[in-house]
Amino acid sequence: MPTLELFVLLLLLTANGVPILVHLVLGERWGWPLDGGWQFIDGQPLLGASKTVVGVVGALLASTLLALFLDLGWRIGLLIGGVAMLGDLLSSFFKRRMGLRPSAMALGLDQVPESLLPLMACAPLLDLTWTQVLLLTLVFVVLEIILSRVAYYFGIRKQPY
Repeated sequence: MPTLELFVLLLLLTANGVPILVHLVLGERWGWPLDGGWQFIDGQPLLGASKTVVGVVGALLASTLLALFLDLGWRIGLLIGGVAMLGDLLSSFFKRRMGLRPSAMALGLDQVPESLLPLMACAPLLDLTWTQVLLLTLVFVVLEIILSRVAYYFGIRKQPY
């Protein structure tokens, strides 16, 4: 895999993995729900308690710093981190509408928005082709499932995917 694609994949994995690590390190400290505990018109939480301000901030900081380290520029890191979190929040919103509890597995819905959307957002800036975007999304989905099981095995995640 060429370097650019590897770097982008690392940014995606960082943006999506850091909120889990932040929760592992900080626990419930500073774990304010991003949705403020609000409910949608269906009576279900808007996003759920597992989507926290500190998780999103951690993802944005980590992806931005990693992008600087990889010499991709802070804007790419912030864009990938921000759109990955947006994709993750959209997934949570739809999972609540489907009646799924936080951290319940929804294959595809848990991985595709948080990888495909940031890849589409940064594709023009990094000259990524649609083939590269789709391939990176597929690789991310597979890696996310594998890494989730590894994290569960080591007690980092509460649920395996």
